[in-house]
Amino acid sequence: MKKAIDQSVLCWLATASAEGVPNVSPKEIFCWQNQSTILVANIASPGSVKNIKQNPRVCLSVLDILVQKGYQLKGTAQIITEKEEEFKSLSTPLRNLAGPDFPFSSLTKIVIETAKPIIAPRYLLFPETSEKDQIKSGRKLYGF
Repeated sequence: MKKAIDQSVLCWLATASAEGVPNVSPKEIFCWQNQSTILVANIASPGSVKNIKQNPRVCLSVLDILVQKGYQLKGTAQIITEKEEEFKSLSTPLRNLAGPDFPFSSLTKIVIETAKPIIAPRYLLFPETSEKDQIKSGRKLYGF
C-alpha cells in the first residue's frame, strides 16, 4: 500500500455530510505518515472539510491510472488546523510535496481501519493480462 500511495499523483477522498449526502474530491498533495495513517493537505477543500467535521467516516482511493491497480482505504478523519500543536510536524512532508504554489492552513489526518485492493476488471476477465500490457493499453487509450 505504501508503494501505491508514494507513486500515486492523485487520490480521491469520499466524504458524506451529517445528512449522508456524498461528496468525492480529488486530492493531489497527500502522503503516508505511518502504517495506519494518511495525511492530506486541504487545498481548495471546503466541502471535504465541512463534511469531515460533521461526519469523520471517509474513504480514500489511490490508483495508478495506467496499471489500474490501487487501494480503497476506509477510516476516520480528523481536521488539523495550523492553530494546533501537531500541525507543524504533520504538515512538513505535505509542504515539501506542495511547495510554495499550494499553501494550506489545515490538513486531514486519516486513520485507516480497512484496506482492500482495487483492480481493473481486465485482470479478472483476462488473467493473462500483465501490468505491462495494461500500461500499453492505457497509454494508447489516453494518448500518451
